[in-house]
Amino acid sequence: MEEVAKLITLGISHALEIIAALVVGAALCRLIFDYAGPVFSNKTMPGAEETRVRFGIAVAVALEILLGADVLATAVAPSWDDLGKLAAIAVLRTALNYFLEKELQAVHHKSNH
Repeated sequence: MEEVAKLITLGISHALEIIAALVVGAALCRLIFDYAGPVFSNKTMPGAEETRVRFGIAVAVALEILLGADVLATAVAPSWDDLGKLAAIAVLRTALNYFLEKELQAVHHKSNH
């Protein structure tokens, strides 16, 4: 039973990692389109700040998805080594997300004033 639970949680964890990569990939495509699109058409280029915020939001979402994937990967019968790695990854990703969110809020606040 434990092996089945481990296979399911690892499968979901890998699926979440793929989803996070797709989120960043889609945001990157949008970023490229926002910058390159106006070159080939008569559209105006969106502001750099708006484009950065949109990309930053996608990165923040991807970081949260990856943290969930890491939690699932160690959910079934983790060793102390696995828990230590998860704690380190969680701290790093949470710190990255925190500072990214602060920067996004500062940009948002600046653009509203």
